[in-house]
Amino acid sequence: MNDDAKVRRILHLRFTLPTADSGQLAAMIKAAAPFYQMFGKAQVRLLQNADDPTKYVQEIEYDAQEDWELSRQRIASNPTMQAYLQTWRTMFPGALKIDVFQEV
Repeated sequence: MNDDAKVRRILHLRFTLPTADSGQLAAMIKAAAPFYQMFGKAQVRLLQNADDPTKYVQEIEYDAQEDWELSRQRIASNPTMQAYLQTWRTMFPGALKIDVFQEV
């Protein structure tokens, strides 16, 4: 398989905060910027629901190595990824929903 082959992905993390204050969340996302680069040139956005300001979507758009994409389970079990997801889960009392999209 070609090591240079890339696939474009858009990751959505959906969650609800106890309040509409996003200050701590925005600071955490900025601090995690180096982590996002493990996805390779990731673009990160934080979106707040206009009708319910306690609901958020963090959008991470990235180019993944094709061989990584074929083994998403392996990435999900990566200790760094597990630590990151655990941090998210402890910050938010509600469920953290993760969807991976591709452009058509």
